[in-house]
Amino acid sequence: MAVTSSRRDVLHFGAGTATAIGISAVAGALGPMRAAAQGASAEDFFYREDWFGEPWRKPETAILIHGNAESSIVRYAWLPRMAQEFRVLRPDLPGLGRSQIPAGFEWSLPSLAAFVARILDKAGVDTAHIIGAKAGGAIAMQFAADYPTRTRTLSVVHVPSGAPNASVPASGTSFAPQLARLGSAASKEMIDYWEKMFATAPEIPSKGLVTAVYRSDPTKDGLLQRIKAPTLLMTADRGQSQSVEKARQYQTFIPNSRLAVLRSDGYHIAASNAEECVTNVLAFIKEARQRT
Repeated sequence: MAVTSSRRDVLHFGAGTATAIGISAVAGALGPMRAAAQGASAEDFFYREDWFGEPWRKPETAILIHGNAESSIVRYAWLPRMAQEFRVLRPDLPGLGRSQIPAGFEWSLPSLAAFVARILDKAGVDTAHIIGAKAGGAIAMQFAADYPTRTRTLSVVHVPSGAPNASVPASGTSFAPQLARLGSAASKEMIDYWEKMFATAPEIPSKGLVTAVYRSDPTKDGLLQRIKAPTLLMTADRGQSQSVEKARQYQTFIPNSRLAVLRSDGYHIAASNAEECVTNVLAFIKEARQRT
């Protein structure tokens, strides 16, 4: 299967690494690599790496953590600008995309944060800018709390909630319609793309991520207070299950944090408002650098 690769895109599997430049090169490399991944141990994982800057530069690392029923491919709109500034790592969470579920894996936010730490270890990265969306945002917050010395900055796109809502159902894998998730500005083609993605999402990891998010209440378990890195929270102003007031409540618990409210009637703003999200994240990281 041909996969469009970004310039200097690197595809990493737990069983090996394939480096490819251009569509034909990736298509040729993926055949044996996919077979190796499918036949490898249950602890294998997969992540993408992108760097669009000059080859002699040594950029800081940013890791993008996707949400439920998705994979690392959904951050396509983030790459043109993010990968000009950072070495971007995009992992597939356990059981989603091309990552497998490790044997005996516990579906909890600490275990998922440890999974992200393992990706950084594999990539040879000590510290990174941690960026998560929706369920990935919950994992990002857990990571920042559990691994403060490895977190340069934290950015959470659509603040996740431990309370039941339309975006993460309490049982099964039936998600809210994509029009509600992406907002009225989304094109029919975009909605169709996401509908197909969610229709084929595997059930076990989708339920597992739901369970992990529901088990946590960051306003009561002290997690937010343990986050020491400069933190940016982003949410939409309407048409979403998570209220702006709830996001402000989260923000008041996190030292050295701020809240950005985007104009949108969808709640998957990492996809529907990708350009605006990237602008906010880049400006926030630049300011955090200047302060330190």
